[in-house]
Amino acid sequence: MLENIEFANPQFFWLLLLLPLALLWYFFKRKEETAALKISSIKGFSDSGFLPKLKPLLFLLRLLALAAIITALARPQTEDISTRTKTTKGIDIVMAIDVSSSMLARDLKPNRLSALKEVAGDFIRKRPNDRIGLVAYAGESYTKTPITSDKSIVLNALREITYGQLNDGTAIGMGLATSVNRLKESKAISKVIILLTDGVNNSGFIEPQTAADLAVEFGIKTYTIGLGTNGNALSPIAYNRDGSFRYGMRQVEIDENLLEEIAEVTGGKYFRATNNESLEDIYDEINKLEKTEIEEFKYYKYEEKFRPWVLLAGALLILEWFFRITLFRSFI
Repeated sequence: MLENIEFANPQFFWLLLLLPLALLWYFFKRKEETAALKISSIKGFSDSGFLPKLKPLLFLLRLLALAAIITALARPQTEDISTRTKTTKGIDIVMAIDVSSSMLARDLKPNRLSALKEVAGDFIRKRPNDRIGLVAYAGESYTKTPITSDKSIVLNALREITYGQLNDGTAIGMGLATSVNRLKESKAISKVIILLTDGVNNSGFIEPQTAADLAVEFGIKTYTIGLGTNGNALSPIAYNRDGSFRYGMRQVEIDENLLEEIAEVTGGKYFRATNNESLEDIYDEINKLEKTEIEEFKYYKYEEKFRPWVLLAGALLILEWFFRITLFRSFI
């Protein structure tokens, strides 16, 4: 009955100290209340029964009833806490993903694009209070999904991103400019682009530096990620007759100076991911750097539990009264 119970007025428990005093009073006063009768012999009363010996149970029932009343006065209650959160600083994020043929290189497992999609999915799930959009780019770029708070839409769109949806190439400027275009009308306090590539800018009609200047103009921070091992990687080098890729070792080329410049001018940071583990660490670090401020409201609901104790006290008093007028009537 007392599990997960708190008491609003615990000071009433001090009254329980009266119960041992009442027991002492009853013990010493009981003989004074018992009438004495002098007779020459008690031989005829040797088998008078056990009911007189049980008479103290009446007083014990009264004490238990009193203890129950004191517990009720202490107001036992359960506490139910409900929490409601309010986002006070929302962040709008666009993830720009390179989907060129080099993203099928197998230096990350199973390949760069699949590894990225898995890690990016975890990142999205960890941002429940932010709006996120996706931009895919290769030789050109397009918006896969605009910024939205519906994470299921974003995750489904991320799973649908594959190689072959765009002309091959690496248009970093186009990918960045499309991402800026998605965020320029945003009313969020913080706006962020996460741009990932594994190559050098070799396509598109917008220079990366121009796109970076646009990001600065609209107050958009850009984190850049260079993806690929140091040295050579097993990458697509030609097509087989059946249309599948032929793989071979190819030098990894990433324009790190460009990516560092974009990150620095926009107030972001550049990262280099050479394996699956480092890619996960990078997204975890970005997740920590871009914190969403949450205001938490707690509501307390109390449920009073004194009624069972009152009923218990009443039941004990009725039981004591019943025994007094029935079983113990002739002995009172």
